[in-house]
Amino acid sequence: MPAPDRIVRLNTLLVRTGLSRSTIYRKIADGTFPPQIRISINAAGWRESDVNRWVANPVTWRPTEEVGDVR
Repeated sequence: MPAPDRIVRLNTLLVRTGLSRSTIYRKIADGTFPPQIRISINAAGWRESDVNRWVANPVTWRPTEEVGDVR
């Protein structure tokens, strides 16, 4: 059984990527950065595995289509 995917919040994301908040949201809108997921009514985060894939190769990153994945 694979390890569960962690959810990282914006502050962690800023440190990991070195990008600004506005750049992250612009890249999400452009489809060149992993989209956030809702954690609760007032909170959102990113799947750590998606962020790791982006950090490994930010130039060619594209969203993956997973079966049953609702984003």
